[in-house]
Amino acid sequence: MAPQPAAETPRENKESTPDEPPSLGPPSGLSGIPTQFNTEQDIRQVMKSIGCDEAREDTYRLKGVQLIDNVRESLQLPVKTFDTAAVYYHKFRIRFPSNEYSYEDVALTALFVACKVEDTIKKSRDILCAAHNIRHPNDFKTPDDKMFEVPSRFTVGLERYILEIIGFDFRVQYPQKLLIKMVRKIFPPGDRESEQERVEFLRNAYDMSIDLYKTFAPLKQSTSTLAHAILELTAAIMDVDRQKVRNVMGKDSHTSRGCVYETMLDLLDLYTQFLKMTKVGPRFDLQKMMDVKIEINKLMTEERLPRYSGLCDACSQETPNVSPATPGSATSPATNSPFPGSSTSKKKSAAREETVRFVFDAGEVRKEMELVAEYTNDEYEEYEVEVEEPIPEPEPRPANNGRTSYAPRGGHSASDHGWGPYNRGRHPHPNDRSRGRRGAGYH
Repeated sequence: MAPQPAAETPRENKESTPDEPPSLGPPSGLSGIPTQFNTEQDIRQVMKSIGCDEAREDTYRLKGVQLIDNVRESLQLPVKTFDTAAVYYHKFRIRFPSNEYSYEDVALTALFVACKVEDTIKKSRDILCAAHNIRHPNDFKTPDDKMFEVPSRFTVGLERYILEIIGFDFRVQYPQKLLIKMVRKIFPPGDRESEQERVEFLRNAYDMSIDLYKTFAPLKQSTSTLAHAILELTAAIMDVDRQKVRNVMGKDSHTSRGCVYETMLDLLDLYTQFLKMTKVGPRFDLQKMMDVKIEINKLMTEERLPRYSGLCDACSQETPNVSPATPGSATSPATNSPFPGSSTSKKKSAAREETVRFVFDAGEVRKEMELVAEYTNDEYEEYEVEVEEPIPEPEPRPANNGRTSYAPRGGHSASDHGWGPYNRGRHPHPNDRSRGRRGAGYH
């Protein structure tokens, strides 16, 4: 027997019993398109919506990135893994307040995910053990210790939330490779006189690229912008000819002066406010940092550039209603225990029933939505219909034009619409008009 054509199969599936409604088309579901870059306005609105304390969040942000850097150096991981982990850490922290997850748990989990992304695979026990040995140098442990069983399970569970937040978009900026290439152009290797200056310049610029990930600049700017901002700021602090640096950049730098100035000011804000928590800050005088910051602000005023690119004052007043989609840890990061977020108690939140799919091509998402709309959207047609309605004839008016008629003596007329009854007692009958006449008169 020949098989039935494939076109007839959906018709048989669409036939339903009287109890079950027919299924129309494919399920709509939810589609998410991750974005690689964020603006300063978006970051502020999201942090404001979750009620973040700026001073406390700044401290936890610096401590988390510093913990990632320390564990990375202990495990001898490449700098690309550090860059990826720091970006994932920032994206997680701007979505959840500090009272839901410990910054230590998030930092170590971000490093665990980054090791997988950058193909420098490390087990969760290795990362947790390295963090424990850094925190407690006198109590040395090995990854096979039983104390890492519960934290390891918590780290693996938290990995899922980080993947959902980044939208499975693993693209991250790596300015170090471009930075080294541009330093070689500024200071040619064959020149022995500038060899010492090149080594010092590269050391400060490379460490500045590590400090850069303690700010939100990697979430806002491209790789080219980050590298150019580091070079210009290093040249300004070390009193190197800045025009020489700009000539190496060239016109086709795929960036703008406003974005470069914004990144430089983000770094200077970090150095002026948290000088001791950075690598490059303690090497220079604070007054030197302040002078460079004032100079950049003057240049931005002369060129009429805003402090943050794409910042709208009218839109910044409107805060979106953003709520965390996943539960958080009940432990506050204020308690600096070895693994404060390793408890399994979670806050129950409203979970969505639909499945979220992360798509990177916006055109494919639009095509899919148009296809689903053919089955799910209700279409209505408006049209006018002329209907003849009979007009009712008017009621005849009375001959006395609505005046009151009185009944003759000795009787009552059927059309007597005269005065109402008198109040003859405390509880008289409402329609008894002649009771007083048949009795002893009016009361």
